[in-house]
Amino acid sequence: MYQMESVLAEEKQEMRAVFAEVMEELVSKDERVVYLDADIINSIGMTAFWKKHPEHTVNCGIQEANMIGAAAGMSATGLIPFAHTFGTFATRRVMDQVFISAAYARLNVRIIGSDPGVTAATNGGTHMPFEDMGMMRCIPNVTILEPADSVMLADLLRQTKDLYGVFYIRLSRKKSEKIYRDGSTFEIGKAAKLRDGKDVTIFATGISVADALRAADLLKQEGIDAGVSNLFTIKPIDADAITQAAKATGAIVTAENHNVINGLGSAVSEVLTSTVCCPLERVGVQDRFGEVGDVDYLKRAMHLTAEDIAAAAKRAIARKG
Repeated sequence: MYQMESVLAEEKQEMRAVFAEVMEELVSKDERVVYLDADIINSIGMTAFWKKHPEHTVNCGIQEANMIGAAAGMSATGLIPFAHTFGTFATRRVMDQVFISAAYARLNVRIIGSDPGVTAATNGGTHMPFEDMGMMRCIPNVTILEPADSVMLADLLRQTKDLYGVFYIRLSRKKSEKIYRDGSTFEIGKAAKLRDGKDVTIFATGISVADALRAADLLKQEGIDAGVSNLFTIKPIDADAITQAAKATGAIVTAENHNVINGLGSAVSEVLTSTVCCPLERVGVQDRFGEVGDVDYLKRAMHLTAEDIAAAAKRAIARKG
């Protein structure tokens, strides 16, 4: 299973480099694997793969809807397609194709949406998806995954190669903070608990997991015992983990690099309304558009920092009873 690193630190490799390495591994072991891209192969670090495996690579150009249709068609012939573009174009621009050509047809497609939320940084609001998970949550039979670091990314890519269905994998292209030790493995659909706590539980995903751990450290300085879990599977959500945490701590916080509407916070609240009634505070983008800036600036502007998460935890605790 998984083990945590003892100290949070920036990874040595960018996530796109690990993505390319794992794709090389997958295609070398299974000739059914094929990679599709919407004219940003270099942005995701797949240029060397394309040159080495031209027969397994299709650059569809800036035609994202056609790319998803092609991926669905390839799946119908027995191939295993991985289709990549920026998160905005992997969801908003291809909604009908994902819905009808892939999910409704019950085909086998992996959609990689890169640079989610504030990790789009200087690409600005037009390329900054805060709604992508919400859109995909509305489509039946779609599994939504958001790895917190490259170790998790590698394991999830390997797993999805051998699973059947439509997957949306949301990942940053740049360096993440390393949370898990090399060789860690994860169970899709199950939360990865990182820290036990008795006063409040923080559920986080993606880049917010590291900030949730920092928030727990800040809270500990004030005598507050916060648990932290990585809900890397947004759909299907781990309802058992959420219910157990609500019963154990009586207060829940969600932290995500996404609109608070129809993302992780919404998924958790849907569980709580039918299981355990307890305070929930949602840290995320407050229903607004993105802007240009580096990631640290945007985290502060969107109130996604460790300090914001810690403040939300104190609000949730204050609402108990």
